[in-house]
Amino acid sequence: MAFDIDFLLKEIAGSPYGEYIVAFLVFIAAAVALKVFKHIIVQHLMRIAKKTKTELDDVIIRSIDSIGWPLYMILPLYIASQSLKMPEMLSSVLYLSILVTVTYYVVRGLQKLTDYAVGKMIKERLREEKQTDTSVIDLLGKLVKIFVWVLAVFFILTNLGYDITPMIAGLGVGGIAIAFALQNVLSDIFASFSIYFDKPFRVGDFIVIGNDSGIVKKIGIKSTRIQTLQGQELIVSNKELTESRINNYKRMERRRIVFTFGVTYSTTVKKLRKINSIVKDIIGKIENTDLDRVHFKNFGDFSLIYEVVYFVNSGDYNVYMDVQQKINLTIKERFEKEDIEMAFPTQTVYVHS
Repeated sequence: MAFDIDFLLKEIAGSPYGEYIVAFLVFIAAAVALKVFKHIIVQHLMRIAKKTKTELDDVIIRSIDSIGWPLYMILPLYIASQSLKMPEMLSSVLYLSILVTVTYYVVRGLQKLTDYAVGKMIKERLREEKQTDTSVIDLLGKLVKIFVWVLAVFFILTNLGYDITPMIAGLGVGGIAIAFALQNVLSDIFASFSIYFDKPFRVGDFIVIGNDSGIVKKIGIKSTRIQTLQGQELIVSNKELTESRINNYKRMERRRIVFTFGVTYSTTVKKLRKINSIVKDIIGKIENTDLDRVHFKNFGDFSLIYEVVYFVNSGDYNVYMDVQQKINLTIKERFEKEDIEMAFPTQTVYVHS
C-alpha cells in the first residue's frame, strides 16, 4: 500500500498534517525527557545531597522535586507548539500559561530558600540565647516573600507587554502616604531590625535607660519588655531604645568599686599607717578581687577619710555585694582587734572658759 505523501501536505488551522505529527513527536520526547529528569536524575541528585554536610543543596533539590505536573505538561506542549501556526489567541493563552507556571515554581523555590535562611538564623539565635524572641526574623522572612511575589507580578506584566512604570509610580505615591500614616509604627519596626543586627542588648541582660533599669524579658517587633527591680513590667518602644543611651551591665566583665570609710580623729598616726596594710591584706585574700589602691584621702568634718579602690572580676551585682559585705565585716572585725575606732557623724564642741 503506497503512502500518500499528499496527506502530510494537507493543512488544518494553517499548518500541514506533517507538522502536527512532528509537533506530537516533539511533545512526547519532551515529556519523556522531563519524566526521566524528575524520576531518575532528580532522585539521584537527592541521594547525593543527603550525603553532604550542608542542607542548602537538599533544599534546592527538594524545590526542584516539588515541581508538579502542570509544568511537565505545559512545557512540552509549549515546545511542540513552536513549529505550528496557531491562532493568535491560542498562542497567547499558551504563552501566558507557561509564563505564569514557570514564575510560580520559581517563586516557590525562592520562598523555600527564604524559609531555610530564616530557620537557620533562628537556630543560630536560639543557640546564642535560648529565650530570645524571633518575631523580628519571622517578619523579615515574610517581607522578603512579599517582595518576591511583587517582583514576580511585575515580571509577568512586563513580559505580557504592559508598561509597569505608572504602576510603580502609583505604588511609590501610595507607599509614601502609608509611610506617613504609619511612621511611628514603621520607626519601631525598623528600630527592631537595628536592635537585632546591632545587638546592643539581649534577652536576659540587665540594662539602665535613664532613670529606669531592669532585665530584658522580650524584644518584640514594636517594643521591648523590661522587668524592673521593683517587679513591674516596663514597656519601651524600640525607637526610644535606639535613640537612648543604654548601660548594659550584663556585658560587664569587671566591676570597679570605690568606697570610703572613716576613723576618729583620736586615732594615732601609727594606727593610721597600719590601716593601709590591713585593708590590703583583707582584699588580697578574697577571691575574684584585685586591689587597686588604699589611701588616707582627706580630713573630713567628722572623721579621717580613707578611700579604697578595687575590682571585682564579675559583672554580677550579687557577686559584688557579697564581696563588699565580706570586706566590710572583715574590716570591722580587724579594727576591733586593733582597737581602731570607726567614726560616725558626731561633733565634739570644745568650750574655752
